[in-house]
Amino acid sequence: MTGFGGTASPGMVDWNLAVATATRLVRPGPDVSRDEARSVVAELRRHAKASEGHVRGFTRMGTEDTHDTPVLVVDRPGWVRANVAGFREILKPLLEKMQERRGNNPGSAVLGAVGGKVTGVELGMLLSFLSSRVLGQYETFAPAARDLPAGGNGGGRLLLVAPNIVHVERELDVEPHDFRLWVCLHEETHRTQFTAVPWLRDHLEGEIQSFLAETDVDPMTFLERIREAAQSLAGGRPEGEEEDGGRSFVELVQTPAQREILGRLTAVMSLLEGHADYVMDGVGPSVVPTVAEIREKFQQRRAKGASRLDVALRKLLGLDAKLRQYRDGERFVRAVVEQAGVDGFNRVWTSPNTLPTKAEIAKPADWVARVHRRPEA
Repeated sequence: MTGFGGTASPGMVDWNLAVATATRLVRPGPDVSRDEARSVVAELRRHAKASEGHVRGFTRMGTEDTHDTPVLVVDRPGWVRANVAGFREILKPLLEKMQERRGNNPGSAVLGAVGGKVTGVELGMLLSFLSSRVLGQYETFAPAARDLPAGGNGGGRLLLVAPNIVHVERELDVEPHDFRLWVCLHEETHRTQFTAVPWLRDHLEGEIQSFLAETDVDPMTFLERIREAAQSLAGGRPEGEEEDGGRSFVELVQTPAQREILGRLTAVMSLLEGHADYVMDGVGPSVVPTVAEIREKFQQRRAKGASRLDVALRKLLGLDAKLRQYRDGERFVRAVVEQAGVDGFNRVWTSPNTLPTKAEIAKPADWVARVHRRPEA
């Protein structure tokens, strides 16, 4: 497969094997005819295009690079391939660092080519599971590949996972055309955030790389965390693990310096996710007739998860934090807009210094006071 390592040494993770494993294990999508599938893809592309105007009009966030990032309607294996490419790119410094440490580790033989293949299989298992749950995704750090184009000058790409959208609209029993547009509004907001705010991508990448540079995790421990997640997928639990036990990947690699970086990352991710939810609800009533029904049913689904397995994996992968980010971030955006208006809120995009802190996400008035304080006469 192009873009995933060719014949290079697999190192800590055999990325090719991760893709192959996930593709082999991925569950089939909903039963649709070929004509229906073509119709869904065409409609999602139309909705994505229409969402640009809706989102930019509501947010007042203009951009000259409206066509810099492609919109790709993909199936589940396509989502896997895109995410493996992104993971490989962003995790490269961490895995190189762990590879160096491996030479001095007593278990280095275990972490050789065989270890990379084992990790590739287990990562593939996780990706196959997640590939059936993601509706859409703006890939910020997306290297271009032959079958997965990306924007120029470091631009990303917007993915819409067609089979998952159809699956959820059927599960919730909502109006399909409305639901598809509703999903596109959320994902288009993310694309607008990054295309209208040129410094945001580099800032986020810098924070992530600083976080990874501080990581001093033992390679065996890192691989064991992946193994625990894979065991959860297989229906087993690591021996001795309690119902609420286990640590997420994020919790595993925190140092004091990382805790500070993670606080900033949590704040910005809460802002981005909460802003997307706020925009989706703000635009929705004027263009999505059944938005109230969709929102209520989707919130119930998001809150409860599909199963006990989902709950365990969300904790292990840190996805429970993402659910809080939607809620806390949306409250922050709503409160700031109420106090300062849309243009007042948009000062958040001025520079990294105007991004909210983690504490300010919880107390929006503190952000308004800091960013909008008047200079003394």
